[in-house]
Amino acid sequence: MAETLTRPASRAGDSGDDTDGVDYVARARSIKPLIDAEADTMEAQATITAPVVDALAENGLFWLLVPREYGGAGQDIVTSLKVVEELARADGSVGWAFMANAFSTGIAVGYFPEDGAREMFAGPDKGITAGMILPTGKGVRVDGGYRVTGSYGFGSGSHHASWIGAGFVVHDEDGNPETNGEAPVCRVAFLPRDQVEFLGGWNVMGMVATGSDNYRVDGVFVPESHTMDTFSTVPTRPEPVYKLGLLGIGVGGHAPVALGIAQRALEEIARIASTKARPGYPTVIGDSDMFRREFVAHEATLQAARRYVYDVHADAEAAAAAGEEISDEQRARLRQAATWVQKVAQDIVTWAYNWGGSASIRNPSVLGRCLRDISVGAQHLLVEPMTLVEASGPILAGYLKEN
Repeated sequence: MAETLTRPASRAGDSGDDTDGVDYVARARSIKPLIDAEADTMEAQATITAPVVDALAENGLFWLLVPREYGGAGQDIVTSLKVVEELARADGSVGWAFMANAFSTGIAVGYFPEDGAREMFAGPDKGITAGMILPTGKGVRVDGGYRVTGSYGFGSGSHHASWIGAGFVVHDEDGNPETNGEAPVCRVAFLPRDQVEFLGGWNVMGMVATGSDNYRVDGVFVPESHTMDTFSTVPTRPEPVYKLGLLGIGVGGHAPVALGIAQRALEEIARIASTKARPGYPTVIGDSDMFRREFVAHEATLQAARRYVYDVHADAEAAAAAGEEISDEQRARLRQAATWVQKVAQDIVTWAYNWGGSASIRNPSVLGRCLRDISVGAQHLLVEPMTLVEASGPILAGYLKEN
């Protein structure tokens, strides 16, 4: 494929080729042949295979959002999103699971106490995180930390993760929930994987290879240094990227997964249409005016969606880098973009799938996998359409300001 996608650079000053001379986006792109070769095996095993995990680790991709001080890549948010897009372009499940790993790692390193973050990420065996951080468990406060119990689901990327997330509501020694005066006190813990019981349960139509299993934690002690405030807005690290906050980092990663899947669908249908004949078409379907007009229109929509996703993230991080508060409207646009792009991608993938005909429905089929993956990815609660309603207030307010 000709490289036509500009994938705009972060206004905070990065395009993937940072001052360390490493182009992490190119590294992600270079793994695509391996991912293609492993795709069917990954789907059959419902997890990313060891060769792909090893390639991600050897290229330093899991630690994009770990600061250089700890030996990570120290990348900005836009470069990190681009890497996710490239991996999702190769395979939706790989992009999704990687996003869950790298972006939960970014949250942990940005908001954990320094001693805990260093222990997990600064040594030679850098941690890979995964798991559910919403406060569905219970953590009893004890000397030095918490004793955590809970059942969790959707542990995307957990098969190869070394630290597993467990969100919990804090309880006192008598078993009573603690409050801050208005709401329960909630925290996120990351536990060594050998302290977690995995339950399986990931039997789904799409995003099959994410290995998003259920798991259980039963009375495990977690030191304070391995926990963080679930709803913190103040990072423990100074880098601008962490000022995007838990939602800014955690939700934003869903957008490039959708972009990557849609991009792959367009690539596949362009290839198929160049040789596919159908009754009623004088030559191959790729020569028809109808196909070409629709292809170009969908491709323009994808380019516009990509530009908007990267622009709103770049704007927010640039504000943080300049020492400004990220505005309510900027945060609302982060939510808007991440949710809106799901529908854009679904429309593009569905269009490509329908043009693929029998090439779409026979297993294994890249277009079939794209359709199943985008259909499942768009169901995530973080990109639920109601989030557009939540985002509407600050965006509408911007239109109502006096000029």
